[in-house]
Amino acid sequence: MRHQVAGFKLGRSKDQRNGLRKTMICQFFNHGRIKTTKAKALFIRGEAERLITLARNSGEASDLQKVNARRQAAARLGNNPEVVKKLFDDIGPRFVNRNGGYTRMFRLGLRQGDAAEMVMLELVEQ
Repeated sequence: MRHQVAGFKLGRSKDQRNGLRKTMICQFFNHGRIKTTKAKALFIRGEAERLITLARNSGEASDLQKVNARRQAAARLGNNPEVVKKLFDDIGPRFVNRNGGYTRMFRLGLRQGDAAEMVMLELVEQ
């Protein structure tokens, strides 16, 4: 029994989960929304919001702290420079006046093949 064990395993090994997380978060930041299962959306939602908060807070920081924040984001996103640039230049400043809750989930119903619950995860617009 997995009592009080946090996190999602998603039927994958650790390396596969890390690769899935990086890929899905990069796609989410590139497109602004993704359609996926509810379990995967919950899996990436928290980390995506933490990265947006990091980008949002670095806007008022010193130059050294800005560089450090970009390095932290790059490490979490798999050194994808285009996504890091978009996160810090477009997405972060967009949420300067918002204290959290940068994403929303819409339920789309069940997938026909295996009846998995599908959701649309998207960035909140001001």
